[in-house]
Amino acid sequence: MKKNIVVILLCLVLLNLIYISIEFLVPLPESTKTKEIQIPNGATFRQAIEILSKEGLIRDKNLFLFIGRLTGLHRKIRAGFYSITGATNPLDILLLLRSGQIVEYSITIVEGDSLLEIGEKLSGKNIVDIETFRKLTRSRNLLNAYNITAPSIEGYIFPATYQLPKGIEPENALGMMINTMRDRFNDKLRARAKDIGFTEREVLTLASIIEKEAIIDSERPLISAVYHNRLRKKMSLQADPTAIYGIKSSKERITIKDLKRKTPYNTYVIKGLPPGPIASPGIKSIVAALNPADVPYIYFVSNNDGTHQFSVTSEEHLKAVETYRLMRQIEKEIQKQKEKENQKEIENKEKNKENGKKNGSS
Repeated sequence: MKKNIVVILLCLVLLNLIYISIEFLVPLPESTKTKEIQIPNGATFRQAIEILSKEGLIRDKNLFLFIGRLTGLHRKIRAGFYSITGATNPLDILLLLRSGQIVEYSITIVEGDSLLEIGEKLSGKNIVDIETFRKLTRSRNLLNAYNITAPSIEGYIFPATYQLPKGIEPENALGMMINTMRDRFNDKLRARAKDIGFTEREVLTLASIIEKEAIIDSERPLISAVYHNRLRKKMSLQADPTAIYGIKSSKERITIKDLKRKTPYNTYVIKGLPPGPIASPGIKSIVAALNPADVPYIYFVSNNDGTHQFSVTSEEHLKAVETYRLMRQIEKEIQKQKEKENQKEIENKEKNKENGKKNGSS
């Protein structure tokens, strides 16, 4: 009798194992089609199972719930969009949920990006449309939530690569980027800012100008020194990138008209720092803004090769500017000569082709 009971129990166990294997390992119908399933924020494991069941991705809801509880998945299911692809079976889906591998977009913010570029990147991934982004970045509610005293969140988004879950609220995406900046602008840097009498906004504003001006890392502290010296002497900063902020792309040429235009950010017409940053500064520019080189420079001009010529007096600066203009003129002449030579080479090739055709026909 006992032997029969044992046999029956073993058979039941075997049948259950076969059933579980079939339920979890046999591919679902039409499993080659790709589906994106959203598990909403705050959804319980049972609610997630209902969603999966309605989409035809699991056959036995009770069994899936049991296995989920057995593995502890019911306590830590991650909200978001899950991509179901290939020869999927319920076990694959269980493992996908357990890994929390939701659909994410990779967004890279580089040093010197302005809100214009950042908005385009987020819009390109359908995270937020341009107009909503523009309003949101200037929203007083958002600014107050993150204690930002600038006119917008410009400069408060730290350059980095972010993995943003599909369906993330735009406010949360921006908040993640702002929090990253606050993490990198650590207590040591804040203490330094306090030592030199700068607020967070002032540090980020100066750092953003340095970011737009500097190409060579070794020059960042020198450029910082120029602006610190000008601030101390109550001179206009005369930073070219500020003249076109909010007017046109920083990739466009800056004209004399731009330098004379009256805007709240143009440091050719205002005294001191602009009301906020003009781009997202990287950590090197933030450190440079806080630690200017101990030099007396008041001026700098491009050498047209990524470096700059620094000067103390206006006379030295004017000479450097003349040298810059001369080098520009020489480069233009060289470029013109190259274009002429290229054109002549093209004409010679065409001429040789024509001669070849004539010789062939004769």
